[in-house]
Amino acid sequence: MKKIAKFLLSAVKTRLGFILTLLMIYWLKTIWAYYADFSLDIGNAYQALLSIMNPIPLGLLLMGLSLYIKNTKAFYTVSLLIYTLLNILLIANAIYFREFSDFITVSAVFASSKTSAGLGDAAINLLRPWDVIYIIDYLVLIFLLITKRFSFDQRPFNKRASFAVSALSGLLFSLNLFLAEIDRPELLTRGFSNVYIVRAIGLPAFSAYSANQTYQAQKVRSEATADELKTVKAYVKKHYAAPNAEYYGAGKGKNVIILHLESFQQFLLDYKLKVDGKEYEVTPFLNSIYHSQDTFAFSNFFHQVKAGKTSDAETLLETSLFGLDQGSFFVQYGGDNTQQAAPHILSETNQYTSAVFHGNTGTFWNRNNVYKQLGYNYFFDQSYMSKSTKDNSFQYGLNDKIMFADSIKYLEHMQQPFYTKFITVSNHYPYQSLSGDETGFPLAQTKDETINGYFATANYLDAAIKDFFDYLKATGLYDNSIIVMYGDHYGISNSRNTDLAELLGKDPQTWTDYDNAMLQRVPYMIHVPGNGKGFISSTYGGEVDALPTLLHILGIDSSKYVELGQDLLSPQNSQTVAFRTEDNYVTPTYTSYNDHLYDTKTGTEITNPDATTTEKVKAIQTAVKEQLKMSDEVQTGDLLRFDESSGLKPIDTSQFSYANSLDAMKKIEKDLGDKSTSLYSKNGNQSTQDLYKSPSYKELYGSSSTTTKSSSK
Repeated sequence: MKKIAKFLLSAVKTRLGFILTLLMIYWLKTIWAYYADFSLDIGNAYQALLSIMNPIPLGLLLMGLSLYIKNTKAFYTVSLLIYTLLNILLIANAIYFREFSDFITVSAVFASSKTSAGLGDAAINLLRPWDVIYIIDYLVLIFLLITKRFSFDQRPFNKRASFAVSALSGLLFSLNLFLAEIDRPELLTRGFSNVYIVRAIGLPAFSAYSANQTYQAQKVRSEATADELKTVKAYVKKHYAAPNAEYYGAGKGKNVIILHLESFQQFLLDYKLKVDGKEYEVTPFLNSIYHSQDTFAFSNFFHQVKAGKTSDAETLLETSLFGLDQGSFFVQYGGDNTQQAAPHILSETNQYTSAVFHGNTGTFWNRNNVYKQLGYNYFFDQSYMSKSTKDNSFQYGLNDKIMFADSIKYLEHMQQPFYTKFITVSNHYPYQSLSGDETGFPLAQTKDETINGYFATANYLDAAIKDFFDYLKATGLYDNSIIVMYGDHYGISNSRNTDLAELLGKDPQTWTDYDNAMLQRVPYMIHVPGNGKGFISSTYGGEVDALPTLLHILGIDSSKYVELGQDLLSPQNSQTVAFRTEDNYVTPTYTSYNDHLYDTKTGTEITNPDATTTEKVKAIQTAVKEQLKMSDEVQTGDLLRFDESSGLKPIDTSQFSYANSLDAMKKIEKDLGDKSTSLYSKNGNQSTQDLYKSPSYKELYGSSSTTTKSSSK
């Protein structure tokens, strides 16, 4: 300790030495926070390297600014002030993260009343004994000043040298940002997760990013007016598709279970993979649901996402509004905007309880904040489930069978009727996450390993869905629920489609953008046990149409809400599918994709349209642009805050806390007593966890000579 003290006293004798010493201490404290207080979801050595280096560039840049100051007292005052502000930012986030599992955003600071309400009187309980590490350097500095062992450097620092320090820090930050983009392309434009940004470029950079996001959002929001909402509502009224009386209310009062099928494309249904002369049915269980007389299925249902990918799909599914043209709505606006989402609508109209189950971290796509705005009562992320290991998970979360199994102990305590969403992840790029007893389904035999593994992970997802259905049937939930299954977006990207072509019976040499457009189909199935009126509809639609379709099946009038989609079961549906890129769309007659126009029925390109065709196409393009424009005005202007006719009460997000949710649900059960409608209460206060069975692939089929390539990441 004496040697360390001697070294530090020697180092701080010069101004540059003082700055570098502060930087070193700040760096050490930041690394401590990264690994002691934050959960940065570090998955490999490269990400660990980024986290180790990222405190240095901006720390040096900010504290190095004081080197330009000549006056001795001003230099030390400014340098310590900047150092203290950086420390306050670090300490505040360390404490905040313990409660919210997220970092402090600028919008959260502006909404400090909500944040403080979330912390409440329990804030003192968030302090930890090791927090002394964050302030011990100040105690040492005070001691040195009192004992007059600290000497001030009276010599001004050379301006050229000061500039060199700034230039070096700028260069280091550019290098940091470059390395971060290698690890996660489009890190800042798509904004996957606050955790990812902090892990890659540090807290100060994240704060600046958050400030810019908030500024851009608030700038547009502040200029929006209630008159703009009137225009949108006029559009909604004009394009409203009245429900089909035959199906309206078919699932009235039932639980709603949403099964989010990650990266699942329509062509997987009924597909049989041929390997070494044998055929393997990829999704036998989902095929049975698809063809069930209790299922309303749609064969021409398209995803409509862009950069927000999965988060865009959730936006479309639950609000009937599009994501953004650039970036993710969840990240940029979702945590603040007023929304008329399915959980909130069902809570207000039929007293539904709602929850999301997801085997990934809650901060990914800003879900831990957005779900509160959507009206979700509970969010059970990976922190509620099994500890992640190389055998039960990969970089996007727990494998689906593990996620479903871990969800049961929470699902059974939910009051009915409930609205729940289960987000699967195992069928996620790079489609090589299976290991152990789950290997067995054969790989496809193409030159693209991504395609080869896609069918195996889809088969695993299919098995996980079957296990969950079996549980629902064993507990009786099945008969009192409707189960909605949908694919969120493509799994195989357009750049790989020519390698996929032969497996689909197509010639790679004649593959066109029409074929690319048709591969944007994803499943949408509404399974209503006991209904018996189901069928496979060829109606063209997209994810924006999901919510009005579901609400009408539940017997809820969707006309009073701002929803841009149309009921897919309504004969009034216009069957115009707008992709997020304005010039891309699909109708039963025409398909436009990447500046090519096709006849939808034949796939033939229309290179020289006649006057009639030109007129029809122009009308479709106008309709597509208008729909996207209406959505953008609502989303960027937060126009729903002006809506007083929906009948929905404003959501007070401070009433939602996603911590200790199981205890909260058990308390509700206890308070309700005999009136509790949870499965646990209905089962004589006995758990149903043992009714969930999940046999592995090898238990079902035995070992196979052709197996999936194992990978933990």
